[in-house]
Amino acid sequence: MSIAENIQNINERISISAKKSGRNFEDITLVAVSKTIEVSKIAQAVSFGITNLGENKAQELTDKFSQIQNVNWHLIGHLQTNKVKYIIDKAHLIHSVDSFKLAQEVNSHAKRIKKVQNILIQINISGEATKFGIPKNEVENLLESLQSLDSIRVLGLMTIPPAYATYDENKKLFEICNKLFIDIKAKKYHNICMEYLSMGMSGDFETAIEMGSNIVRVGTGIFGERKYIL
Repeated sequence: MSIAENIQNINERISISAKKSGRNFEDITLVAVSKTIEVSKIAQAVSFGITNLGENKAQELTDKFSQIQNVNWHLIGHLQTNKVKYIIDKAHLIHSVDSFKLAQEVNSHAKRIKKVQNILIQINISGEATKFGIPKNEVENLLESLQSLDSIRVLGLMTIPPAYATYDENKKLFEICNKLFIDIKAKKYHNICMEYLSMGMSGDFETAIEMGSNIVRVGTGIFGERKYIL
């Protein structure tokens, strides 16, 4: 299918899943993951209604930023502290903050340009050693510390389940993350509000939405299989 047909298909599936969870299509943000995708194809997606783009690497986001206009750029991959300075003026939302050290770096660079940077906390919900993210039982301690940083705003949580998890395993992990999201939302923190739960990718976004996600990150489902690496 074409990029336009893929986007229509994804949007229809989002709508169905949103209704199953008692919400509407408009309640879900679709982030098109454009890593390794050439600018011409990204421009096509934008012309067919995509307004949020996600990149895994700071360098790639920086390279594409000036070429694609009128979109929100999301940094969704692991962010090294020494790369924060390159994307701080470009990222609408950073999904992958998983330590106080990284949050401090984001805060410092945001303060330098007089910006309050929106971030999500990445949770390693499965406990996999190979996954980035903070363990579930350390999240609230991190949030307590983040209250001292005034140039960031924590808007929610993000997680990535194991690559080969079954439907039932994914559902359980998404459910656990949603419960954590709800529990945190019920508490009062300075500069922290739970607005976004970023869960779900091309293979599992419908399950994620049904389990409470309101941001899904879809790449292959829109652009097709990636055939090369930049």
